[in-house]
Amino acid sequence: MRVISEKHDRKVRPAPSGPVTRAERSASVRPAANGHGVCLISVPNISCGACVARIERALIDCPGVVAARANLTLRQVRVTLTDANTDPSPGYEALAALGYTARPLDPSDTEPASAQQDGPDLLRCIAVAGFGAMNVMLLSVAVWSGAEATTRDTFHLISALIAVPVVAYAGQPFFRSALVVLRGGRLNMDVPIALAVLLALALSLSELLQGGDHVFFDAAVTLLFFLLTGRYLDQLMRDRARSAVTGLARLSPKGAMARGPDGSLEWIALHAVAKGMILHIDAGERVPVDVRILHGDTDLDRSLVTGEAMPVAASPGTELEAGTLNLTGGIEVEVLRPVAESFLAEMMRMLSAAETSRSTYVRIADRAARLYAPVVHLLAVATFAGWLLVTGDWQVSAFVAISVLIITCPCALGLAVPVAQVVAAGRLMRSGILMKDGSALERLAQIDRAVFDKTGTLTTGTPMVTSCFEGEAEQREASKALAMQSRHPAAQAIAAHLPEVACEVADAVEVPGFGVEGRVHGRRARLGRARWVAEIAADPQAATGPAFAFEGAPALSFDLSETLRPGAVDTISDMQSSGIPVTMLSGDDAARVAQVAETLGIAEAHHGMTPARKVGVLEDLRDRGHRALMVGDGLNDTAALAAAHVSMAPSTAADAGRTAADFVFLRDGLDAVATAQDVARATARVVRQNFGLAIAYNCIAIPLAVAGLVTPLIAALAMSASSILVIGNSLRLNGKRAAAPLQSVERGPVAIPA
Repeated sequence: MRVISEKHDRKVRPAPSGPVTRAERSASVRPAANGHGVCLISVPNISCGACVARIERALIDCPGVVAARANLTLRQVRVTLTDANTDPSPGYEALAALGYTARPLDPSDTEPASAQQDGPDLLRCIAVAGFGAMNVMLLSVAVWSGAEATTRDTFHLISALIAVPVVAYAGQPFFRSALVVLRGGRLNMDVPIALAVLLALALSLSELLQGGDHVFFDAAVTLLFFLLTGRYLDQLMRDRARSAVTGLARLSPKGAMARGPDGSLEWIALHAVAKGMILHIDAGERVPVDVRILHGDTDLDRSLVTGEAMPVAASPGTELEAGTLNLTGGIEVEVLRPVAESFLAEMMRMLSAAETSRSTYVRIADRAARLYAPVVHLLAVATFAGWLLVTGDWQVSAFVAISVLIITCPCALGLAVPVAQVVAAGRLMRSGILMKDGSALERLAQIDRAVFDKTGTLTTGTPMVTSCFEGEAEQREASKALAMQSRHPAAQAIAAHLPEVACEVADAVEVPGFGVEGRVHGRRARLGRARWVAEIAADPQAATGPAFAFEGAPALSFDLSETLRPGAVDTISDMQSSGIPVTMLSGDDAARVAQVAETLGIAEAHHGMTPARKVGVLEDLRDRGHRALMVGDGLNDTAALAAAHVSMAPSTAADAGRTAADFVFLRDGLDAVATAQDVARATARVVRQNFGLAIAYNCIAIPLAVAGLVTPLIAALAMSASSILVIGNSLRLNGKRAAAPLQSVERGPVAIPA
């Protein structure tokens, strides 16, 4: 196959457009744990915590829906269905009935629909409101300076002619949202805002028609300007908070160059890339989907995958994850998985799931959001009635009620947890750690015990040769030749260790559990277990461990050892010094487990553990009131990972283990465990601070507004500031220095006893 790197004369196949069909909705459902199906739906007009509660209540009543969780920050909904073949259309219809726009979430979208649409619209509304506020304010100054009679009435009329169209245009973001929910017989946070703006405008028009001395067009327009500015700043802060997700999406190209049957290159949209296609990826381009290199050598930037920036070499046969950056050479690759199943898409789903949790704090915020709309309207009515009884002035009473409508803000409370979790998920992603569940951060911050699997977790699971026989070149060549006939880890370690060029092997046979036998240079030879090799050797007692021998010749042995995972020593030491006891569970024999435990300083180590016994240990810890972290990688660790209070697995773990774990770390070092715990504790502190800020704001602001000490303009500023303050506090998690990779003291490999 000829590699073509030219970028001209390439045909373009456009992506499909138009309304979403039932087939597209069904195609967006993917398999999930426990046989369920999951689909992600983009809902760009989610605006507040009340929307979250309303959407979830509506979806859970739809046929085939097991669970639903709306994501306020990302403006998405995660729907869990009975199975992957369940039609999600009833959920879309329920969202449409509520007035929400809903589309299947496209993994190739580079940014949320809300960011694409709302930002420019809000800027235009702010510009119009600002223009109107400046002109109305100039006219108001003239009135305040002493203009009377005809001049005053003329200025009032001009102010009205400016204010009415300005409010009608610039108030659309609030009016549209309020109208949609009112048609459905519901309330959200935009209803009191729209009501407050319209009341201020109505009061001013009433005064104008009655020839009053004072109108409030300046207050109505300026109030709208501040509210819009606050909403725009709030959106910018939310966009920054979810930058980890949108940043990942931007790493995915919009399309790829596919090799056609005639050898030509054709650009196709990302959604059209299918398994088995041949793609050409030039230097400087990112890999669009998970692929395997067919032709070409290159260097790769895999920092997105491992969290480490050092380039790595790649050649034919190397598998690449979506999002990997091709640095130096053009390559041709075969597609292993479509975009929806790629590594990058899975990372985006994990990050999106950071806010779809039911932690204790989230449940509190959800209940508060449900109560917000009815409570604030009742409070405003009561405030109006109270002030009217005390003062007898309905205008003053109305302005105080307007302040109450505006100043109460559930968003600060609703954003306290999810924004912190989304920011933390981005922080972890940049450290090479994927979080699959936002509530896992809360649980990780609570742990008081740590349980580790041995092989593949504390150790790399890959043996290495520490010493081997000093035999003749013929023996070493034959050893390597036989080793290359097997996929056993020990054989691969021997093949990698020996520098000799392998010779031909005839009649090679691998005997499971024993080793490899064949004829080399016409002589019968074996490589494998010492006792099995000794059957053909001249001296049956000479070899220990893995051995090699020609028939009738002395047996020669290799010494293999396990290698500790980088950072294992310091991770275990740091955990124990911080008051978290560590337990090791392994299915390996007692001698090997004891060696690893002694090297790492682990006092409690259990050998010969079956999957059921591992689960038993974790259940016993739970029954005694402990919250245990389980770190494991094997298929036999899956049940234990699910049974633990919180769990982590390396990316090299079995598929079932990665699915069961709450966190998956992509880099080799075990210091990822310490990094995740540090971020979890910092997030827990930020969440508590956010709740304190939100509660303190409402406890101070509402009484001041009810007492008439806050004007509508100050209320608008305060309401926007409360949300921005909570989001800004969460963003501090990005500013904290990430834990540096642990520099473990090299203590050498852990020797496996003979």
